[in-house]
Amino acid sequence: MLDKASLRKDFLKKRDRIPTEVRKIKDKMIAVKLASLEEFRNAGVVFYFASFRTEVDTLGMIRASILEGKRVLLPKVDKEGHNLRLFEIKSTDELTSGYMGIPEPSVLSEDRIAGINEADVVIIPGAGFDMSGNRIGYGAGYYDKLLSGLTKNIVIIAPAYEEQIADSIPSEPHDIKVNIIVTDRRVIRCVTEG
Repeated sequence: MLDKASLRKDFLKKRDRIPTEVRKIKDKMIAVKLASLEEFRNAGVVFYFASFRTEVDTLGMIRASILEGKRVLLPKVDKEGHNLRLFEIKSTDELTSGYMGIPEPSVLSEDRIAGINEADVVIIPGAGFDMSGNRIGYGAGYYDKLLSGLTKNIVIIAPAYEEQIADSIPSEPHDIKVNIIVTDRRVIRCVTEG
């Protein structure tokens, strides 16, 4: 079995090779599937990642959620503390280029600070996933650290292209699994042991 670094590289290569026009079509299919999930429809507060590079486009989903009246939380990278700080945004106009060019909240006032346990649904990125909900992130561990702070049972959803799904991914005890993967072809409800 390949190590995580090699797998990450392979997944990202596959994702980067999807033509832009094809990716746009896949993004729409994923957005429709995600919006139709009961867990998502019932959520009043949604934690999103702001997509960049060739990630599944979440900006349209974020706009739609705000229009529907959902509270939207997004992360801002705190390099010194090596963690993600969460802020509520009221519009995608409040996003600015942050850590490594990733769009991040720009309104950082006290009343916008939020915690991960305020979310009803958590939507996270990743390079690749398997049917058991194992995830390969980008190697920095920010999301595992954030999600280890969950004190209530919150559904974790990963939007991904079909090209990002593998039969099996190596995992470690501290890795946080996703519950649902939404691809352009299907909704995968992950069966986790235990």
